[in-house]
Amino acid sequence: MTMYSSQKVNVLRRKQVEMGSKNHEIVPTPLIERMARLRGGNNSVHKSISALAKVGLIARVKEAKYDGYRLTYGGLDYLALHTHASKKDVYSVGNRIGVGKESDIMVVADQSGKQKVLKIHRLGRISFRSVKSNRDYLKNRAGGSWMYLSRLAAMKEFTFMKALQAEGFPVPEPIAQSRHTIVMALIDAFPLRQISAVPDPPSLYAELMDLILRLAKHGLIHGDFNEFNILVKEEKKASAEEGTDDKVADATAAGDVTVLTPIVIDFPQMVSMDHTNAEMYFDRDVNCIKRFFERRFHFVSTQPGPFFKDAKKAMGKDGATRLDAVAHASGFTKKMAKDLEAAIRERATLKENGAEGLSDDSEEEEESEEDEDGELETGQSEEYDRPVPLLGEDHVPDDIEQDLGLEARELDKLSISGT
Repeated sequence: MTMYSSQKVNVLRRKQVEMGSKNHEIVPTPLIERMARLRGGNNSVHKSISALAKVGLIARVKEAKYDGYRLTYGGLDYLALHTHASKKDVYSVGNRIGVGKESDIMVVADQSGKQKVLKIHRLGRISFRSVKSNRDYLKNRAGGSWMYLSRLAAMKEFTFMKALQAEGFPVPEPIAQSRHTIVMALIDAFPLRQISAVPDPPSLYAELMDLILRLAKHGLIHGDFNEFNILVKEEKKASAEEGTDDKVADATAAGDVTVLTPIVIDFPQMVSMDHTNAEMYFDRDVNCIKRFFERRFHFVSTQPGPFFKDAKKAMGKDGATRLDAVAHASGFTKKMAKDLEAAIRERATLKENGAEGLSDDSEEEEESEEDEDGELETGQSEEYDRPVPLLGEDHVPDDIEQDLGLEARELDKLSISGT
């Protein structure tokens, strides 16, 4: 991470306070001068502004009605990393191991060398190009600036991860949250979308449906429960003769057995079972798993459902805590939820209208109000390229190694080879 003088960081941090407001896309230069309060006066402020603009942490917007600057996503990244480093949650940044339409996933490490995951939310990254000629969209956006919405997405995800972990759900351990970023535990697992075969599809299918119902019992619907947001982890456990785990008890093989455990990720679109469209979201999650298992594993369950009406009746039973209420009580308010939901809904509308899938190499003006990093990421493909089997293989293909951006010795830990 590039280091900057305390004066430049001070300008960036004080300016960000205003930029954090959903009503201030561009901060007037005189306001920056007043807020910075540097010893050298306005001359020092302008030198710091110039230095920050040169490295792309702030930018002047063309054709603005007044002289001012906006914080770029690069600047917001720096501020978040500065906070994580100050709290000793992050010491070094490694490779990017995932990229989506609305986030980047990085491997980071703390001072002890323990690897973690940094998720950086970037709502609006794709849609800037599509709305460039339609300023009414930006003006009327109910949820405010994309950075404000990205911060809300990170807040919501971190809040729900903490609540879910407290109830024993299989989610990554949430460690820290700052602005639009989350630090969480690194999970040695494969995304379900990359898996071409599993030893027992009915068992994995049943476990995923149980997770949907368990979430519903606690008052929640994931909202995007599909092969992109489910990791499958391999765990070696004792044999049936020695172990007590239910899944292990079903095993018949002698010695250690391989148990596949699904881990659920990505929670910005999670909604309450009391949501107006709760049944639609619930059915969509169920059908996503049904379609994937039929297409990938050629498995179709003989059991109908699960159904929303049954899940609704079980909600809160047996002392189950309503996690939707817990999340709101912990600081993620209903107003924040409405702002974020409106942005996600509007983004889906853009996709339906053909705003996605634009070329990465189209020309982009400097200082224009487009993608903050100067390039357009297309995100995850919905095609299932390079799938790998989970059992019966003792290596990971080279293209998967390149795709994950991990060294071979790291992949040895992720490789799943069973009996």
